Amino acid sequence: MKNRWIFLHKKTNLINIIFATFNMKKKDIKILLVDDEPDILEIVGYNLTQEGYRIYTATNGKEAVAAAKKEIPDLIIMDVMMPEMDGMEACENIRKIPELNNVIITFLTARSEDYSQVAGFDAGADDYITKPIKPKLLVSKVKALLRRLKEQEKNSETLNVGGIEINREEYKIVKDNIEIALPRKEFELFYLLASKPGKVFKRDEILDKVWGNEVVVGGRTIDVHIRKLREKIGEDFFKTIKGVGYKFEVV
Repeated sequence: MKNRWIFLHKKTNLINIIFATFNMKKKDIKILLVDDEPDILEIVGYNLTQEGYRIYTATNGKEAVAAAKKEIPDLIIMDVMMPEMDGMEACENIRKIPELNNVIITFLTARSEDYSQVAGFDAGADDYITKPIKPKLLVSKVKALLRRLKEQEKNSETLNVGGIEINREEYKIVKDNIEIALPRKEFELFYLLASKPGKVFKRDEILDKVWGNEVVVGGRTIDVHIRKLREKIGEDFFKTIKGVGYKFEVV
């Protein structure tokens, strides 16, 4: 009986340590909320605080840029229509700051029109959340966005995303224990998209990072390579963002 109590006591302590470690990791994640509506800041902030994240707030684009410089958040959730400086301009300014190069930016806005979303992606946003949105769904969306942080290990030669192992050094891809051979440019395009799952890569950025100044290529070149990747890797991994570019999604 005594031995059983010791076992249960040790097991309980182990579970407590695991949960403490998990919460501590979440506490290390900084989220900047930017909205000129106090109710939105309060509701969204409360729900994300309950999840264990460190929350900072700003009420306009100008404050957002200053807060981002100071806190270096992991994720910025920002409204578009705000006084002094709107979300689009704030996003563009944040993208110019080297220290914030890897921050994930998503717009939280009531505007769901295609042209509005295209403008947001052009400004440097990674994603778009349309409000109103239920708190549980918002939390799930935030968790999905933050998974990208795990993929931002800049010096790693191997990526593991969606059950696919990508070895950049050996130019090798393994999916379901089967090695897939890709031509060099297809591999580099795949590696670029998979390095940040969910991030929308604009066509100009893809051309610059994959082809650079090697040759003069057109937009159709990207489309052809994406089509081939869909055939070899899987249709569901590659999503087209009309008028903007492509993104890799973990299915």
